This record gives sequence, structure tokens and C-alpha cells, in this order.
Amino acid sequence: MCSIVQKYNVPGPRYTSYPTVPYWNLKNFSGKKWEASVKRSFDISNDIEGISLYIHLPFCESLCTFCGCHKRITKRHDVELPYLKAILKEWKLYCGLFMKRPTIKELHLGGGTPTFFSPDNLRFLIEGIIKSAHISPIHEFSFEGHPNNTTKSHLQTLYDLGFRRVSYGVQDYNHTVQKAIHRVQPFENVKRVTDWAREIGYTSVGHDIIFGLPFQTLKHVEETILKTKELMPDRLAFYSYAHVPWLKGNGQRGFKDEDLPSANDKKNQYETGKKLLAKVGYAEIGMDHFALQSDALYGSLKTGKLHRNFMGYTASKTHLMVGLGASSISDSWYGFAQNVKSIEEYLHLIENGIIPIFKGHLLTEEDQIIRRHILNLMCQFETHWGSNKLHFSALDAVLERLSEMESDQLVIINDGELKITKKGRPFVRNICMAFDLHLQQKKPETKLFSMTI
Repeated sequence: MCSIVQKYNVPGPRYTSYPTVPYWNLKNFSGKKWEASVKRSFDISNDIEGISLYIHLPFCESLCTFCGCHKRITKRHDVELPYLKAILKEWKLYCGLFMKRPTIKELHLGGGTPTFFSPDNLRFLIEGIIKSAHISPIHEFSFEGHPNNTTKSHLQTLYDLGFRRVSYGVQDYNHTVQKAIHRVQPFENVKRVTDWAREIGYTSVGHDIIFGLPFQTLKHVEETILKTKELMPDRLAFYSYAHVPWLKGNGQRGFKDEDLPSANDKKNQYETGKKLLAKVGYAEIGMDHFALQSDALYGSLKTGKLHRNFMGYTASKTHLMVGLGASSISDSWYGFAQNVKSIEEYLHLIENGIIPIFKGHLLTEEDQIIRRHILNLMCQFETHWGSNKLHFSALDAVLERLSEMESDQLVIINDGELKITKKGRPFVRNICMAFDLHLQQKKPETKLFSMTI
């Protein structure tokens, strides 16, 4: 197994989109084309499935050195209302593209730290959003909470507005590891906010756990999972720390590269953690995600409805996902667009009535087929090309690239279909890379992605 780890431990995307952001065709993209793509998606899908909203709330009071998100570190809370008012103006710009009131099926508050914002200001935001929309009877509203600053008022306010799912970033319970990543939070804090959520009535509580962190050992991972067992969150993200300091600047230079576990140590952390989670009662859902059988994510896996997008794994899909806020990424199914990352530039463009995108990609017919294959692999651990709808001209070259993985028993290929074996699941990113024509046609000359293991 060690040789397999060494063999496939290469930089690779996490595939929250295809094509991945570094391979977007910016030359064929424009604001007008993006708006047309949004209108097309809305007209086709709003009445059938509704739309999704992702709202990026970028402010944090302190810097966590493991974090790869776009954020602004500040203790000034007077930044809250101006930013939220800009988000509502951006939403109004999108609503101006629609021929009717949108139906919101999914809404997620991400960050940054959404619970940096006061409960009253979060109510102002959500009430402003839903004032211009219908809410789907099967909607799912969710948010990310910091265990140290999520209050009972946060949870009650958002529950009263229709939120039923919350996720908390735990990472690791060992104090040495917490100090290294500048995220010190005692188990008691996580227990308190988890208990509050259940007491109020949230139907899904999630925890995020990371392996491969600086100074983290196998024992630390085991102890974190055993503490997690005491709380039994409904779903878990158990994923590899993405060390990309060349992209994220000084935030990930708070420790030395040699302070990180080796690739083999990370693999042992993952395999041991996965076995422990199974023993506790969690089922593996896609890549690095686990859920109790009572959770909607598990149900969607069994019914073939599991989906993956820029919000991660979701229990259902919508064709149109609108991203609001600085750095947010939108997905019209036919194209992607990312907002400007600078908060000042974002506020300026919104004030001038401009949808604040700065780059994007319009999917070709081939892109859409490859995207479907990668979604199948990420969500179901299998794909097929028996129908003409999923056949593409470069398939033979893809199968050739997969032949060594087949020899290594990571995949089984026959009769127009591919299935990832249990042995191959930790390497799902590598398997998707074989399908990634943009990556294969233009290998990166500089570091773009974290290591796959």
C-alpha cells in the first residue's frame, strides 16, 4: 500500500466543478453571456426544482492557519451591515434577470465565519432574501458555525427563519494541533453548540474534522473521533488538510513543512479514521464525507440523488446556483462565474449596479459530458458510457490512462462502465483526473492544487 500511496500522491483538484477554476476559458466569457446562461437555466429549472443560493460572509475575528477560504480578519463589527446591504443589492440584480419570482430550494451561509455576524443582522439578510422569493416546500437552509462564537440566539434566530442544518468546524481536539492552526476550542464548546442545535430542533448537525494537520499524529485523530462519538453528529466531513501556501499567502506559513505528517502517515490517519467512523456507525458518502443512515445525505446516496458543487456534497441538486458576496462562485449548469475577491471592489461594483463577476467559463458540449462523468465518480463511485449521451471522442485515451489504476485494482472497467473499488476510493481524485481533458491537455507548470493524499 505504501508504494500505491507514493505512486498516486500527486497534486490534484477536489472537483467541486469541471472544468476546475484554473482551466476556465476566460476568453470566451463575458458578463452578457453569463447573464444569458443564468436566464436559460432559470427558465428551464425554476418551476421544476428551484434554485440554490450560496452566500459568502468573509469576516473572521482571527486567522486560522489551516484555512484556504477567502476571508477578511477584523474585530470591527461595523462592517456587517454595509456588506449585507450589498449582498441584498446583488440579489436584486439577479432577480432582475428572472421572468418570475425565484423558488429557493437550497440556501447556505459560508465563510469566513457566518456567526461573526450578529443574529439580528443575519435575520436582516435572510428576510431581505426571501422577501423576493418563494420558498420550496422541501427547502434546505444551512449555515457554518464557529463553536467559539455561535450563540443560542444565532441558532434560534436562523431556526425561526427556516434553517434546519448547521455544521461546526472541529478540525482536531488536541491542544498542540489547535495552537498550531490558531483554532483553540475546547470540546465543551463544541458540545454546547451541538446540544443547543438539537434542543432547538435542528435535524442535521455536522462536524468537520481534518487529518494531515501540523503536529497531528494517528493518536490525535483516533482521540478526536472517539470524542466525536460522544456527540454523534448526523454527518461528518473528514478530509485532508490542503497545504497550499503558495496560493494562500502567509496564513499557511505559521508552521514548517516538516511539521506536517508524511503522505504515508496521512494515509494511515485516513484509513484508521475511516474504520473508526464505520465502527461508530457512519457510512461513507462520496469523497471524505460520512453520515448516519438517518441523515438526508445517506438517503440521497442510496437513491442516486447525491450531488456535488461549490458548496460540497448536497442531498439534491438544482441546475442554478447563485453565489452572492465577495469571491462567491455561481453555477448555471451551462457555465460558472466568480465574483471579485476584494471586498472594496465588490462593494464598488454593487453600488454601481453591476453584477460583480470578474471571470468565468461557459461549458462546451464536451465539458458537460465530462462533468457528468466526474459527478458520477465523486457521488456514486462509478460511471458509464453505454449511451451516446455520455460518450465522448477522447474516451479511448481516458481508458488508456486508467489502465494502470485497473492493474492496481483501484477501478473495475467492463461493458461500458467503470466502478471504483473500496481500495480505490481514497484515490477518487486521481481517477477523476484521468477524465479531466483540460488538465491532461495542459499540465500545470506551477503548483495549483493540494496533494491528493
